[in-house]
Amino acid sequence: MADVLTLLFAVLAAVSNATAVVLQRLAARTVPKADAFSLRLVRDLLRHPAWFAGIGAVLCAAVFQALALSLGSLSLVQPIFVSELPFALLIAGTVFRRRLPAYGWAAILLVAAGLGLALAAAAPTGEHVHVGTARWLAALTAAAAAMAGCVVAALPRPRGKARAALFGAAAAVGYALTAALMKDAATTFARHGAGAFLTCWQTYAFAAAGAVSLFLLSNAMESGPLLASQPALTLGDALVSLTLGLMVYEEHVRTGWWLIPEAVGVLMIVTGALILPRVEEVALPG
Repeated sequence: MADVLTLLFAVLAAVSNATAVVLQRLAARTVPKADAFSLRLVRDLLRHPAWFAGIGAVLCAAVFQALALSLGSLSLVQPIFVSELPFALLIAGTVFRRRLPAYGWAAILLVAAGLGLALAAAAPTGEHVHVGTARWLAALTAAAAAMAGCVVAALPRPRGKARAALFGAAAAVGYALTAALMKDAATTFARHGAGAFLTCWQTYAFAAAGAVSLFLLSNAMESGPLLASQPALTLGDALVSLTLGLMVYEEHVRTGWWLIPEAVGVLMIVTGALILPRVEEVALPG
């Protein structure tokens, strides 16, 4: 039953996040180019109801994600967020009133089937373990370095797919770190109550990491097409989260001959994710 609830909450979180991305993209389309990567960007976004609706969707996603992480492993929950990519396309098609081409539907099915195959083959497992300070310091340092590297590479580039993808990748690392910290805080809440939750440093660390990630995502949305940043965001989030699950929480996935269907599933996901950006160019406004 716990596994079913974990999957349900994870899917609901993915749908909420996809909705947030589309709404934030809708607001970001009106932001002046000169306000990119500055506090003026936040000021401009605050003027748009769509951005506030997106924040509401982000909060819903955070609740669903916390519930999923309190019940299941990071290696199981976070890869499901790859489904944000097709969900975002479906929602964006509705918002912008554009029909999806046949190959768009094929790519969506490819991502969904690949995700199902990869997760079924990997069968991620792992109970929550106490994460020591040294392990957290290593994870925080590595994540901060990766995010900074992506931002430094993005800033000199003009608006376009490369800049959007780099900011999306930085946001992906941030969201994966947020999830790892959230899992620790959510488990603390489940086991020891609200008092312990409000006094553990992970609670404030995941809130800070989430805020930084949201800022980076807003810049990704402003920098280029939705589905230029979205593949980097969702695939990067899944990959970094899987790494954090294995290295920080000592979770496990099946190896041996299971690596073959896992690789096939990942290949299907990546193929679909690479096709989907073409769908935006045909079906969605820039």
